[in-house]
Amino acid sequence: AWRLNLDYIESNSKCTLTFTSSMSKDQYDEYIKSGVALRRNTYRGKDITSLWKSGDLYTQISNGTFADIYVGDYILSTRSNVDGKKIVWLIADLDNYLNTGLTPLTKHHATIIPAFILDSASMNKSDTATGGYMGSEMYKTTLPKVLSTYIEPDFKDSTGKSRVLEYSTRLSSAINESLSNQWGDDSGASSAYEWASRKLDLMSEINVFGTTIWSSSGFDIGIDSKQYAIFQLRPELINQDLDGNTIWWWLKAVGSKYNFSIVTNNGMAMSYGASTVSGVRPRFLIG
Repeated sequence: AWRLNLDYIESNSKCTLTFTSSMSKDQYDEYIKSGVALRRNTYRGKDITSLWKSGDLYTQISNGTFADIYVGDYILSTRSNVDGKKIVWLIADLDNYLNTGLTPLTKHHATIIPAFILDSASMNKSDTATGGYMGSEMYKTTLPKVLSTYIEPDFKDSTGKSRVLEYSTRLSSAINESLSNQWGDDSGASSAYEWASRKLDLMSEINVFGTTIWSSSGFDIGIDSKQYAIFQLRPELINQDLDGNTIWWWLKAVGSKYNFSIVTNNGMAMSYGASTVSGVRPRFLIG
């Protein structure tokens, strides 16, 4: 942000510049906070692959400055997804999970989502939401595979250390089949939760749409109670990939004893049978 003008230089000269700050620590902290707020409220869409490759990305996140990172910036992976498309990682938000969880997350972080669907799968092979999100095959089998196949290999630093952060979250773990829900009937809703330490999860309806629509109860939400900045600034990315193709993808909320919430290709939130095969578009945190 500095701009320096040197006047009346008549020959090549060597200059030594020393910058000092007169800010107090509190003033500096407020300066950093205002910069993060600016970055969270600005969609830039810049290729920051070079920052990722050099490791500077992790430095800028870990120190909390996010110096050259904005919402919508992206990283080009060397890997391909299940359809053979190159994987592109999007910055969805910054520090939005700070101080959340049973064990509060105190590390600065960037929330990452894929620009394209990573995989296609059902929530369960049969149309049941028994056991809630934590009881689903998506939770138990598909997401661990996605984490080990696509995410962990891409987000390691030069020492081989994973930069995918663990976080504490509350997830639905049971349903009551006679409870009423957003369908307006008594075909079941999530009825219990458990705290878990996680590296990867599907998003909530609130993360995407900013409100609950088909989520059956508060047990579906947990720490995912805020809309991601990327969907506030570029809402078309809810149901489109970066190529402009429409996409369907699963959310983590129970809809009824048969259903889970889903994002449709026309931009609506819906609730579909758990055996439906749809896109896997999870989120994770790096820092």
